[in-house]
Amino acid sequence: MHSQAKTVEILTTMLEIYDQKQIAGLLNPHTGNDWCRETINRILKGKSDKCLTVEEADILLGKLPKRPKHYNNPKFRFIDLFAGIGGIRKGFDEIGGKCVFTSEWNKYAVRTYKANHYSDPNEHIFNEDIREVTLSEDKTISERKAYNHINKAIPDHDVLLAGFPCQPFSLAGVSKKNSLGRAHGFEDETQGTLFFDVCRIIKAKKPSIFVLENVKNLKSHDKGNTFRVITEALDDIGYDVADIEFEGSGAKDPKIIDGKQFLPQHRERIILVGFRRDLAIKKDFSLKKIKTPEYRPTFADLLDKLDNEQKDKYTLTPKLWDYLYRYAKKHKAKGNGFGFGLVDPNNENAVARTLSARYHKDGSEILIDQGWDMEQGEKDFFDMLNQANRPRRLTPKECARLMGFDKPGQSNFVIPVSDTQAYRQFGNSVVVPVFSAVAELLKSRIHKAAKLKKESTETA
Repeated sequence: MHSQAKTVEILTTMLEIYDQKQIAGLLNPHTGNDWCRETINRILKGKSDKCLTVEEADILLGKLPKRPKHYNNPKFRFIDLFAGIGGIRKGFDEIGGKCVFTSEWNKYAVRTYKANHYSDPNEHIFNEDIREVTLSEDKTISERKAYNHINKAIPDHDVLLAGFPCQPFSLAGVSKKNSLGRAHGFEDETQGTLFFDVCRIIKAKKPSIFVLENVKNLKSHDKGNTFRVITEALDDIGYDVADIEFEGSGAKDPKIIDGKQFLPQHRERIILVGFRRDLAIKKDFSLKKIKTPEYRPTFADLLDKLDNEQKDKYTLTPKLWDYLYRYAKKHKAKGNGFGFGLVDPNNENAVARTLSARYHKDGSEILIDQGWDMEQGEKDFFDMLNQANRPRRLTPKECARLMGFDKPGQSNFVIPVSDTQAYRQFGNSVVVPVFSAVAELLKSRIHKAAKLKKESTETA
């Protein structure tokens, strides 16, 4: 039997991921159904002396992510900003990295992140609002004080990862600040955006390499001004961005990678890989050299065989299907492309549209065809036999596979949140194998940079 203090410690750790009902559900199949939400709350409030047995503690602790073997001697250290559920991180863990700092503001995403990614309790720091680290909200604080605070708050690292939000930059007041002798460059042009916070951290911590991710439209956002400010800011703080010389747009740009090369989902993202100029490790690096798999899973490979209860849950209601069907017809008549995306799982070449954070609302961008007869639907939409074949949404577990958090046939990725939150999280995430491929492409350079850093520290 564990002590009261140890029991509270374990339950508190578990509550960072699961709620009381879920914890009781983990214990009861093994321990005689004597756990419930109220019991756990009473223990935490000191109103019950019930303690976890060794077996019960092992059951709970066994649900936490395991410490990777290489964490005892990692090849390099990295941080994960705007981390979401850790889609970018996974590939850098796989090449021998150790995550020492994570920033993510969404409390539900943090639950999923902690359920799936090990964090060293002695070295790893979780942060909710990155602006509390960069002090960017307080305009009275000097740059020197802000950089000192960043240096203390964020551990040293070799690689910085960030999927930062796309925001417009305001140029208002720039000339006035310059005339007053105030700071210019990135400190001036990017102020008020979360990219500003990323830049401050890069400038303060000087990682050897960074990997930034954003939507493809970043290049054209605000008539190209946003991308121009970003690239100039990164140049300003001493970094060379790979493939920056490419002037065009679309699929020919090596920085824009479509997830459909790895999984059957059209999902284009821009990836900016930056190298610290003084280390001279960029050389001929290009995302053109990224390795794509010889075999891409089919859509059918990602799907589960649902039981009747699951089918009822995820199949569209007659009312919703009627609405989406008529909405699509109306826009098609107007010459617009708006409408649902129906995926035939029997088509080995089927590629879904982009899974979005609004998927929980109606699932319209990716609907799984369950045998709906389009011709019959035009004749008699409410035909009973055809209505039995209404399309369905993906389940959260299938979304995990479509985004690459799980391989086909696997369900190892833990989803401790509601379906609504899970859909939002997957819709906001990245295609995991894309960033595993980026990490693999960077592997030798990251290891070289980490080695150079270690050697310079030893000789200092």
